[in-house]
Amino acid sequence: MAIIAVRIDGRLLHGQVANMWTNVVGATRIMVVDNEVSSSDVAKAGIKLAKPAGVNLSILNEQKAIHNINEGRYDSQKVFILVRYPRVLVNMIQEGVPITTVNVGNMSQSDETKAITNSINVVQSDVDAFNELHKLGIAVTAQMVPSDPVLNIRDLIKKF
Repeated sequence: MAIIAVRIDGRLLHGQVANMWTNVVGATRIMVVDNEVSSSDVAKAGIKLAKPAGVNLSILNEQKAIHNINEGRYDSQKVFILVRYPRVLVNMIQEGVPITTVNVGNMSQSDETKAITNSINVVQSDVDAFNELHKLGIAVTAQMVPSDPVLNIRDLIKKF
């Protein structure tokens, strides 16, 4: 399977991802992996509105995404995976999904989070997941839009 890009973005599929990132990475399929969104018709409808023309879209829960990827269902496509949380990627990798690099865009602010950039807000479980990704040999960078400088997430989580 050609996983060409993986991004953590709390907003999942939105204008920036649809119009900038999808073109830059050359995706033919966007795969939104999110247990909550995949079970909500309203949330799925919102995601579908942001889908760029000419690009296929899958909105799957974690287990279905892992199963479909490991079964080779998308082998002939250029897949761009979107998730909200780094823990999802740890789970996917531990189940055999071949991910080597991850880009972090936006992780939304809440009462529990701490900002490590203007757009990335984390809790301890996110930091733990980033550390696990590092131990698994995954390169994790932070970059909001393609023209921004690429930052190493390891340097950023030191602020936590």
